Amino acid sequence: MAIAFCGKRVILTRNSFLKTLKRRNGYIILLPEIGEDMPEKNPLLKEDGLPEFNTFTIERSMAAVGQQTVLFEQGISKIEHDIKATDNLDIIKQVLHPLEDLSIPLETTWGVTKALYFGNQSLMPTEYYLSIHNRMIRAQTAKYTSVPLYKAFKNALASKTPLTDEQRRLIQKYLLEGQLNGLDLSEKDALVLKHCTYSITKKSEAMRKKVEISTAVFKTNIEDPVIVKDFPEDFLRQIAVDPKNPLSGPWKITLEPRIYSQFMENCPDREIRWNVWQAYVGRSSMHMDGNVRTSGDLENIRDYRMTQAKLLGFKSYAEMSMMTKTAGSLKAVYSVLDRLLDAARPAQEKELKELRTFAQDRGFEGDLLWWDVDYWSRKHRRTVYNYKDEILCQYFPLPQVLKGLFSLIEELFDVRIVEGRKTDVWHTDVRFFDVVDLKTSQEPIAHFYLDPYAREKHKMSLEEGGWMVAMQSRSKIVGVKPLTALVFNFPTPYADVPSLLSVSDVTELFEKVGTALQHLLTKVNYGELAGTSNVEWDAAGVSGHFMANWCYEPRVIKKISSHYKTQEALSDEHVESISRIRSQMAGFKLCKEIYRSNFDLQLHESQEFWAKIQKKLWDRHFVIPHDRDDSQITSWVSIFCYNLGAGYYSNLWSQMMAADVYSAFAEVRGDEGKAREIAGRFKETFLALGGSVPAGEVFRRFRGRDPNSKALLRSLGLKPGDGGVE
Repeated sequence: MAIAFCGKRVILTRNSFLKTLKRRNGYIILLPEIGEDMPEKNPLLKEDGLPEFNTFTIERSMAAVGQQTVLFEQGISKIEHDIKATDNLDIIKQVLHPLEDLSIPLETTWGVTKALYFGNQSLMPTEYYLSIHNRMIRAQTAKYTSVPLYKAFKNALASKTPLTDEQRRLIQKYLLEGQLNGLDLSEKDALVLKHCTYSITKKSEAMRKKVEISTAVFKTNIEDPVIVKDFPEDFLRQIAVDPKNPLSGPWKITLEPRIYSQFMENCPDREIRWNVWQAYVGRSSMHMDGNVRTSGDLENIRDYRMTQAKLLGFKSYAEMSMMTKTAGSLKAVYSVLDRLLDAARPAQEKELKELRTFAQDRGFEGDLLWWDVDYWSRKHRRTVYNYKDEILCQYFPLPQVLKGLFSLIEELFDVRIVEGRKTDVWHTDVRFFDVVDLKTSQEPIAHFYLDPYAREKHKMSLEEGGWMVAMQSRSKIVGVKPLTALVFNFPTPYADVPSLLSVSDVTELFEKVGTALQHLLTKVNYGELAGTSNVEWDAAGVSGHFMANWCYEPRVIKKISSHYKTQEALSDEHVESISRIRSQMAGFKLCKEIYRSNFDLQLHESQEFWAKIQKKLWDRHFVIPHDRDDSQITSWVSIFCYNLGAGYYSNLWSQMMAADVYSAFAEVRGDEGKAREIAGRFKETFLALGGSVPAGEVFRRFRGRDPNSKALLRSLGLKPGDGGVE
């Protein structure tokens, strides 16, 4: 949870729709020019409540944001006035419900602009989205930094006002936000906290821009067709200087993450691999021009975060971070990471020894170094596991994968997904789906958009491969249904060839749909607790990783696959290779995640210079020595520029919980009745409860105990190390 801070001034823009300034409560508010085309309802929605993409313009969006943020802030002021003017306050009718009425429209407008930002940047360029994002953050902060609201919520709990469990959880959320925003501090300390937050924002933005520049500045061309002869054709189209002639060359290699990762796996020339690798891991390092170095920025961010935490009564920023995590304490996180490392480190040694032998048998000389591992891992995967992407992808055309995925969802949860009516979309590729719960009604309970294909010019290139955008949360108070967007960069169909997915693409699809299911099937009444809202960060990925586990189940692999031309079934041999593929280099990969998790936590727990922390951790986690050119921390924007600081471990923790959840199904494999019972319990806990119940309690309701790491290690084919597993 990032500490929020409403700046004293909203940055003025030159857009014509900004008309007047009005000073209120020390802030300068920009009022949009609202005419007849800007009705009281959400100006970006049609009468049926769905976004009006066909008439969307940047000016209309910015005006809507201006209108709704002003109305939101005015609404907060009215609630504050009512609190002060009322002796016998009804916390539900006068505070919680009005807050819900204000929050849902703002969230929906923000969700629409997010979907466009990822899906069609011609309608929502980055500069405009960042302006909207910052304005929305400032508006939302008003409800978390309001002293009257904070006091009213404290009084409601202290006076034992009758509340539902959900209402109590919502109030506790506001109180935690207020605490972390410094509402218990003295005026002097509160000013210091605001200065720290403002400074972090500035330093983070400076670092982000420097990393963008150092990423964009590197380009290298490959002229020799021999080097790219084994590159996948789809990848050649991405890197060809002339995409219409992908086989002709030259081919341009950049540090864009998806280009970089595929290149390192496929390039046979070791010297070129080293050149690209050292450029990637050295972005914004001390070796680069001073204008793009970030070491000073990241150290400043660490210092300000530490000051924040100590002002709020915590020993460190990492300790403060645990307030929004289900792990509960740093000791608990370190304990699990150590147990995982006990299993992963010996496995890594064995894996790299086997990989080195494999490479040497094929003419490689010397020791495997960092720029060799991905290339030889791919060779090893193809030979030992019979795992050939160019063959396997022919059996995973997107229409078949979707059909099998939707069938699995219906089998597990009695939920049917059907293509919905024609409605406005932001691109002709986008499809619209209804979600029907067969146990409750034939009417849709939720909707989602699916934007599956890569578009070179107007679509964001996502490092993760996909994104789930929550556009609107379920709210019984306001009377709205969940709406989300699933945005991917899957291969674009061409001629008579459909979009053919790699196994990693399939896994990404399952994971993002799993996360979407938590948003779409929630039964929570308040939007601020619905879906993944208010779910502890280290549990927010459980539903997604749970669904991803099904991708390695043989019967599911068969359900979602058939050859795109012949409809031939995938052979048992290939099904087996997919089922086993997670174990390839599993120790090495897990060690990398554990290292990054430990590094992040220790960066935010101590004040040692980052290079000393790195040196202390490296040999404990890795067999391959550290290379002096490796300075990946200086481009680690996810923990310094976004919200993952002291929370990088969260994804691994979610994977651990999800593997444990999935193991409940593995334990009853072959018993359809028990499997359906377990699926129903998962639906009523993880998918239904959202953030209305602490994630640890949700897990206990499902599994009957606390999570442990045994199932994760089993799924990766790893054995406990000397330290054992709990």
